[in-house]
Parts: sequence; structure tokens; C-alpha cells
Amino acid sequence: MQSLYRNNMKLLSLLLLLAASFNVCAQKYVLKSPDQKLRVEVHVGDSIRYSVFFKEQELIRPSVVSMVLDNLTLGDQATVKKAKNRNYKSVIHPPYGKSAELIAHYNELQISFTKSYSLVFRAYNEGVAYRFVTDFKDSVKVKNEIASFKINGSPGAFYPETGTYTSWEVPYVEYKSVSDIKAGQRAITPALFAYGSTGIKLMIAEADLFAYPGMYLRKEAEAFSGDWAAYPAKTEMGSWGNFVSVVKERKDFIAKTAGKRDYPWRVIIATDNDADLLTNELIYKLSGPSAVKDQSWIKPGKATWEWWHDAMLPGADIPSGMKNRNTVLYKYYIDFAARHKLEYIMIDAGWSNVYDLKKPNPDVDIQEVIGYGARKKVAVFLWCVATSLLTDLDQNLDYLKGLGAAGIKVDFFDRDDQEAIEWMERIAKVAAEKRLMVNFHGCAKPAGLQRRYPNVVNYEAVRGAECSKWDYTANPRHHLLIPFIRMAAGPMDYTPGSMRNRQKETFKPVDPGLPFTQGTRCHELAMYVLYDQPFAMLCDSPTEYEKYQDIMKYLSAVPVSFDETRVLSARLGEYALVAKRKQKEWFIGAMADWAQRDLKVDFSFLPDGVTLTAEVYRDGKDADKNAEQYEHTTLNVNNRSVMDLHLAPGGGAVIYLHP
Repeated sequence: MQSLYRNNMKLLSLLLLLAASFNVCAQKYVLKSPDQKLRVEVHVGDSIRYSVFFKEQELIRPSVVSMVLDNLTLGDQATVKKAKNRNYKSVIHPPYGKSAELIAHYNELQISFTKSYSLVFRAYNEGVAYRFVTDFKDSVKVKNEIASFKINGSPGAFYPETGTYTSWEVPYVEYKSVSDIKAGQRAITPALFAYGSTGIKLMIAEADLFAYPGMYLRKEAEAFSGDWAAYPAKTEMGSWGNFVSVVKERKDFIAKTAGKRDYPWRVIIATDNDADLLTNELIYKLSGPSAVKDQSWIKPGKATWEWWHDAMLPGADIPSGMKNRNTVLYKYYIDFAARHKLEYIMIDAGWSNVYDLKKPNPDVDIQEVIGYGARKKVAVFLWCVATSLLTDLDQNLDYLKGLGAAGIKVDFFDRDDQEAIEWMERIAKVAAEKRLMVNFHGCAKPAGLQRRYPNVVNYEAVRGAECSKWDYTANPRHHLLIPFIRMAAGPMDYTPGSMRNRQKETFKPVDPGLPFTQGTRCHELAMYVLYDQPFAMLCDSPTEYEKYQDIMKYLSAVPVSFDETRVLSARLGEYALVAKRKQKEWFIGAMADWAQRDLKVDFSFLPDGVTLTAEVYRDGKDADKNAEQYEHTTLNVNNRSVMDLHLAPGGGAVIYLHP
């Protein structure tokens, strides 16, 4: 019996030892969102793998997380040193945006490994994210990062495809199933995946991007993988106007960076309510806090702008058009802005030499123009090429500041490798030091820089109204995709405001000349409510706007920054009805795709005992044929009121509520 007992004890000890060894080799950690709807499971063994669940449905199957450095692979045969959890909640007060305050509430898991690195996971109610953190003494080269997203099942996809690392103004290619996407096909982020049976939407993005290349997605056999442009080895000037830095050769690594740092967040947003996508601020919340202490000089606003309509002013008493860009012409735009309380004029390419911005166009006395604007209380943004600005960033920004410019529009980066991302960081930082605002164009999508440097008041990185000059891609379907997908990354300079509106059957691209847009006039007006654009263009000709003083009343009043946003109803790619408040005024915008819609506005969100005047701009009864037709009516509403809105194909409506 004693011998049997000893043998059993030896067997038990062996089993316990094996179990302990297995636990060391394959440890499991679970992290849940504060509302318990999202769950991340992390497995650490020979490799690190994570999976993501939403309401118990697995969205991301076990997927590898790793980073290959020049002398070490993070995540390979990882040994856990310690793991700790924390719960965090705070209130963020953005200087501008969709809401005056944001709640950042998350649960966090930090797994520290031997060899001086950690992996941090966060679970918010809006989504989950992870990032590497390293604590090395010396700088490192990142040869590659393995960010795998094994999407479970066969959801549909809204996949902004690209074959290059140079453009972010691309349309969404819609797939009924991810299995239809060809292996190797690359897309920019954010990209969205939609489960038709459950209504769940899954978005993949990134946040807090600094000193590192931007992330793309690439379709693999069984997953989507992060993809990055390698570090440039050889560049030369070329492409547009021979002023773009074009990469001819690349290194065998994607980043060279400090050994002690936080890497960008890999972000997974999940919801079964499309409306949540319109207000999702997870990328902003994940990004670093502002480095600009005094933000009083950062003033978002609307701008008149000459480029989209080729500076043509039909009916004006002065010569106009691109060949007549001169001091008199820009004063005309300033007078228009002043009459309608627009804060800015955006002066695009042509005011100076594109290669040397200190060589102004002799027909444009830019100091006189800026001084005239100052007297009229209209500030000026000036366009420039990124490479020209960077030849001597400090000196060039001093020159622009000396002219009296309030901000700059920096164009044609056409790259998002590490070097180009660092260009954008430097411009934002030095511009902030000199109290200049920045609007980035021809650039990578926003991924957190706008929080650290709020003087970056807008980004392009969206297929915008300019494409109406060339093709049919900027259409109402596209208009109802970008606020749900692209806008999650941050503000977007779509440049709305067209007064030359057409239905699908009558639209055609026009360039050069006065272009048209697809969708109704009220569809276009609603973009000022639905789209996040702290620096917003009025893209059309001042002489066209002056024909419609009732519309100019609305365009003068609608803010670019709000205190509160409420999504009343919405469906990805089909329609959206959104209400935004600024102090005691409300602005409601409705937009539809190519299908006509009937929506109901319930004003129960208004406070008790308050009656407001509602100025309603809606599609006219024949707007399905004449997209420029609209009706403007006025009535009183309170929190017991309900209003029916009929939207024509490609239609829209706006309601301006004021005391």
C-alpha cells in the first residue's frame, strides 16, 4: 500500500508539474469592456495570439501579434514577467469637434515580458486596441510588424483599395464577402466589415501614430495583415509638377526609432448599431494629449475658396477665372466672406511660386490681401507644397507668419512611410510654436496627430468634391459611407457647398470650368452638419451663393464645432439623420443615398418648456428631376413636435433651430 501511495504521489506531482509547465507556456488573459459587451482573450505561448468577441460572437479568431526588430522578435517564445490590470475613466475636453466633452472609460491589461518590452491591451465600450511598448537603451530598426486580423466568418467588406503607398483619396470597393477579396489586395485604413445576419460592424484602424509608418491592410489566405511602406532609401523629385518626393528605392526595414517608446495602437471598433459609428471617437481617445498648452489662438471656422470653381465669378463686375487671380479678385472673395461672417479665405495654388513660396505671384500683393482681410475681420490660409515648405521649415513658416497668415494648407505629401509621417509631425509642431493653423492635403489619414497638435484643423485623405471634376465616384452612396468609416479616423476636408446640383441621370464631370455635384442641394447643405470639418470650405462661387440669401443665412450660422451630437437614425451607406447643438441652437442634417427616403424627426431631445424657431430647408417636390430645387419654410417646434421629411433620391434636408 505504501508503495502504491508513493507511486500515486509521484504521478500526481508529475501531473502538477506538467500542468504548471503548460500554464507557463500557454497563459491566457481575458479583458472585458466596461459594459461587458466586448471581450479580448490573449494567449501567450510560443507566440502571442489574441481574439476578440462582441456579445459572445467571435469577430477575430486567434491572431498573431509580433514585431521583428534587427536583433529580437517581440512575441516569439515570450516569457511573461508580470501582468497587471487597471480600470480608468476620465473626461476629455477637446478644443473643438462633435462634442464639448468625451468620456474615456476603459479596462486595461499590460503584460510585461522579459527582454524589456510589454504588450498593452485596452477595452473600451466602443472598441479594443493593443500596442507594443519597449524599454530599450539603444535605438532599434523595426524590420516588420505582424498585426494579424483573422476575421471570423464571411462578412461583407467596405474596402478602400489601393495599389500604392501614395494615395488616400480612394473610393470604397464593396464586397458581399471577404472571401471575394483577392489575396495580396491592399487597402488603406480604416476599413469596415459588415455582418449582414447580426448587423455587427467591425472596423480596423490605428491610433497615436508617431515616428512610424502608417498601417494598411493586406488580404492574406486566411486573414488580413497589417502592411507598411518600408523606409525610403532613395528619393527624387517627380510626379505632380515635379514637386513631389517620390521613393525610388526602399530599405529592408519599416522604421528606425527610439528604443524606449510606445508604438501605435492597432484598433478594432465593433458595434451592432450603425449610429454609433458616426460618433465614435476611439482613435482620438487613444491618442496622446495636446502638446499645445495655450490653444486660445486656434479658431476653427468656414472659408470661401477659389480653386474648386476655377475662380470663376459669373455675373461679377471684375475679371475672374484662373488667369485673373490677382489682388482685386481675392479682395472680392474677402468682401463676400465679410458680408456673410465667414472667418477665412483659403487662397490655393497660384499666389506664389510652387517651388519657392517666398517668390509671390507679381499679380497678387499678398500682404495687401492679408491686410485687407484683417481690416474686414477675414483671416487668410495660404497653400503651399510640402517639399517646398520643408526646404527650410522654420524660415518659411516665419515668412508666412510675417505676411500675417492665420494658417497654411500643406499639399502633396503623397507618402506615409516613417519619414513622411515625421514631416507632418514637424510641420504641426513648428507651426504650433509660431501660432499657425494647418490643413493637410495630399496626405495620410488622421491617426492622432490632431489631438497632440490641435492646430491641425483638417485633413484631406478622403475622396472629396474635387473628384466631381473628373469622375462619378463622389456620389450619394459614397457620401453616406465616409461619415461612418473615414470620419472615425478624424476630421475630413471633403470641401462641400456646391450649388450646381444634379441627379444621377444628368450629372457629368466638368474640368476645367464650373463643376457639378451629384445629389440635391439640400443633400449638399446637410454635409455641414454630418461631416466633421473644423476648417470647412464653401467650395462654390460667391456669385452663385449670393443668388440664395436664405441659404447663405444657414451657411453663415452653421458652426464647425459643436457642444453635443445626437444621431437620431442612421444606416451605413443609406441614410443619416443627425442633430448637433451649439449653445442654445440646434442644427439637424439628413442625407440619403440614391434611394428616396422618408424620415421622421422627433424633437423630444429639446428641453421642456422651450419653443424654438425651425428654419427648414428640404428637397423640392421635383428634386428627383431638378436636384437644385428646394423649399425653405419656418415654423415653431418644441419637445412634443414631430416632423416628417421626404428625401429625394440623393436627397437631404437641414433644420436650423434657434430662439
